[in-house]
Amino acid sequence: MAKTLELQFLNTAGKTVKISVDSPVEPVDQIALNTAMDQLLAANIFISTDGEFVSKKGARIIDRNVTEITLG
Repeated sequence: MAKTLELQFLNTAGKTVKISVDSPVEPVDQIALNTAMDQLLAANIFISTDGEFVSKKGARIIDRNVTEITLG
């Protein structure tokens, strides 16, 4: 089971852009997450093809199950 924390932002064009973090610490501390996202916006270090990140849209944990199939 692989889990990913997906941070969602809006860029200057109003489009959703995402940053994914593998194997997040759970349970997620919502206050710390909110603060971290604010700091990412304030640092202005990410730029998408449609412009800078300008606001937070949301965050979510994505849980993915992978089952290997042996062929042969």
